[in-house]
Amino acid sequence: MSDTQISLDEYRALKTVSQKRKTRFNPSQLWRWGAGPIWLLAALLTWKWPDADDFPATNQFAVFLLVIGLALIALGATGYLKNRAPWALVLGAGFGAWELVQAKLLLLPRPFFGTPQDLLDVFLTDWKRLGDSLLHSLLLLAGGYIPGSILGIIVGLALGRSHHVRYWVRPVMRVVGPLPPVALLPLAFVVIPSAHWAGEALMALAAGFPVAVLTWSGVSAVDPSYYDVARTMGAKNRFLILRVALPAATPQIFVGLFMGLGASFAMLVVAEMLGVKSGLGFYMQWAQGWAAYPNMYAALFVMSLMCTTLMTVLFKIRDHLLKWQKDGLKW
Repeated sequence: MSDTQISLDEYRALKTVSQKRKTRFNPSQLWRWGAGPIWLLAALLTWKWPDADDFPATNQFAVFLLVIGLALIALGATGYLKNRAPWALVLGAGFGAWELVQAKLLLLPRPFFGTPQDLLDVFLTDWKRLGDSLLHSLLLLAGGYIPGSILGIIVGLALGRSHHVRYWVRPVMRVVGPLPPVALLPLAFVVIPSAHWAGEALMALAAGFPVAVLTWSGVSAVDPSYYDVARTMGAKNRFLILRVALPAATPQIFVGLFMGLGASFAMLVVAEMLGVKSGLGFYMQWAQGWAAYPNMYAALFVMSLMCTTLMTVLFKIRDHLLKWQKDGLKW
């Protein structure tokens, strides 16, 4: 048999295998093409099946599901859906099941469990108050987290570079730092007359402690030879801190910033619920007091969106500054 015949036989065999792979069932196709119809089915269920009670915004919710379903079909046809298709399908099925269980069959006790249209009605009718609460929460969070993080970096650098600072500051950190900031809330309200400033101070403490500890750890882990080389080039102490210690400790600093942001979120909600008369935490407390549970769930959704957005922004900054660290912490 000639080499030409062998190559032709190999080509036919490869072509047969390729055709079999094309005809084989691919689960990703089911996800991609099934996501849109699931949302359309949920829209049809919402529109045609009568509600078990007088719920608001049913037609608006059906239109919302219809628009999402059509958009998913278009994205699936163009290939843009890709890895998000399974989540899109599961979310559509989840909304449909929620609508069926609560709005159509009323299987869960009210008013503790609302319907999807209840939640949509809150966003349509009370968006101004939700937006104002979100703005106040962001301002309160920024007023505590940013100064606390900056102070934590400064303290961590001082702890890593100065024996005298470690001698005096380390015992204080070991006593005060591990305390939950929530435990200091009654004392803060007594010492600081303004509930707003008391909340910001406790958020600064919640953010500053992990940032200081991780910055200290990063500075202490710097190879001493780096400092020796810089000194031989005539570097002063300021240069050693800003150009050697701080850049080398940046990965650890960002870990502390992530931990501090999570702790600040927790302190933010507690401060708004117990003292500060504004923000999403206060809105949730008000909604619970009036048994307006859909409003409470809407505030929870907005709060979750705020937290994940801020965390994502922080990770984007980290990825930009630490491009060389490919296998770092992911979000």
